[in-house]
Amino acid sequence: MNKPTLYGISSSRAFRSIWAAEEIGLDYDHVPTSFRGDNQKPEFLAVNPNGRIPALVDGELQLFESMAINLYLTKNYGVRLLPEGAAGEAKVLQWSVWGISEIEPLQMQIVVQQFFTPEDKRDAEVVSRATQALARPLGVLNTALGEGHYLLGEEFTIADLNVAGVMDLLMMLQFDFSQWEHVARWLKACQERPSYSSAKAVGS
Repeated sequence: MNKPTLYGISSSRAFRSIWAAEEIGLDYDHVPTSFRGDNQKPEFLAVNPNGRIPALVDGELQLFESMAINLYLTKNYGVRLLPEGAAGEAKVLQWSVWGISEIEPLQMQIVVQQFFTPEDKRDAEVVSRATQALARPLGVLNTALGEGHYLLGEEFTIADLNVAGVMDLLMMLQFDFSQWEHVARWLKACQERPSYSSAKAVGS
């Protein structure tokens, strides 16, 4: 029986799905696929016509979008990371979508300026506005995490991995989380999991 195959590199959004696979303990094949050319090769476009990473092939299933991949992997191979019942699964979806809609667009404005814009052309105002705007969603997250160690209570779930995976870029930016002590504590706990380190070591 063929193993699931995961395409991407850890220094990209694909990190989220690599982390999920490592946390689950999945026996998978990894195809290092960068966003600087590999993703436009015909053989990869046959897997994901969007030309973006990550992508997953599992038997006849071809899947793109990191959150969809992570939910699939969890339901099929790592059910321990899913809370029981429809309400629990809905909460996982809620926080996963929240991460990519509330945090990611703002952090990407900072990332583009810091990593992809020549120093002499960077717009400090863009960075300042995005940083200020992040205060609102980080406040929401901080309040939620004040109610338990993790997003859905006392146990680490795929919801935590998904949101922390999105926010990994903020960690790379050395973002100051000191105003949000619960967020800082939670991120530290997520990143101390052995799966986080092993995912970082997978083809970057």
